[in-house]
Amino acid sequence: MKKKYSYIGLSLIILIFGIIVIPKIVDTISSDEVVKSDRLNIKGADKELDTDKALSYIEINGRKKKAPEFQLINQDGDTVSSKDYRGKVYVAEFFFTTCPTICPIMNQNLVEVQKEFKNEEDFGIASFTIDPKHDTPEVLNSYADNYGIDHPNWNLLTGEKDSIYSLANGGYNIYAGENSEVPGGFAHQGLFALVDKEGYIRSRLDNFGNPIIYYRGSVERNKSVAEGEEEPQIDILIEDIKKLL
Repeated sequence: MKKKYSYIGLSLIILIFGIIVIPKIVDTISSDEVVKSDRLNIKGADKELDTDKALSYIEINGRKKKAPEFQLINQDGDTVSSKDYRGKVYVAEFFFTTCPTICPIMNQNLVEVQKEFKNEEDFGIASFTIDPKHDTPEVLNSYADNYGIDHPNWNLLTGEKDSIYSLANGGYNIYAGENSEVPGGFAHQGLFALVDKEGYIRSRLDNFGNPIIYYRGSVERNKSVAEGEEEPQIDILIEDIKKLL
C-alpha cells in the first residue's frame, strides 16, 4: 500500500507542476519575439536593467534584426537614405509635426540626446513623419527650427506614405497608423529604436535576460514618476549610445 500511495503522491506532484509551471515556461518563449515583462513598467524596475554587459542583438527566427533600408527627403529638401547612416550609431523614431500628445515629449527628449552628442560625427537621428501629406520639407524645416534641431546627422524625413508605414510596421516594427478616433488622427508608439554602426537594432537586457528591444521616448527625461507609472529611459539610451560608439 505504501508503494501505491507514493505513486499517487508522485503523480499529484507531476500534475501540479504541469498546471502551474509549464504554462509559465510557455508564456516566456516565443519563436518570433521576445516576451515583454510588465515589471518594466513600474517605478523602480528600470534599476534592475543590465547596465554592465554588452548590448544585445534582437533576433527573429535565429537571425539578427537589421534596420530597414530607406530613401526619403529631409527637412532641407535633400535625399537621405539608410546608406547615409552606415558607420553611424543612430536613433530612429516615428512622429508627426501636429501631434498634440507624445511627439513633443519624444522630440524634446531627442534634443537632450542631441546635446550629449553634438560633436559626435558618428551619431545620428532619423525621424520619420507618419503624416507626409502635411509634413513637407518646409514644414519639417520650421519644426526643426522650433525645437532647436541642428545636429548635421539629424534628419526629419518625409516621402510616400505607404513606404513610411512599411518602414514603421514591417521594418523597425514600431506601430504607426491612421486613426480618426485618437488626438491628431494618427496612432503610433512613443518608442526609439537604437541602431549600431553595422545597421543592427540593439538594446540592453532586462532583469530577466531579455532585450528590452526599444527605449521609451514618450516619458520626460527628468520626470518624477509615481508608483505604477513608466520610468524615463532617456538616460539609459544615452548610456547605450556611448557603448556602441
